[in-house]
Amino acid sequence: MKKNKRPFADCVGHSLNRYLKDLNGETPSELYDMVISQVEKPLLEIVMKRASNNQSRAAQMLGINRNTLRKKLRDHGLN
Repeated sequence: MKKNKRPFADCVGHSLNRYLKDLNGETPSELYDMVISQVEKPLLEIVMKRASNNQSRAAQMLGINRNTLRKKLRDHGLN
């Protein structure tokens, strides 16, 4: 049995297809921002927990600088 090499991308794609189908032909708006927001918040929550709330370590894990991380945490109400 061949292993799926893109399980996360496939999961996101499946959820997005289901969302668009549920719109019943309505045109979505601000779809990009919605998807990024829905993925980014749990990503930040999980990484911060894994980094024991150490912002420097979390920023390093994410590959972003600490100021960017702080802004994103604030934007998502996670500070």
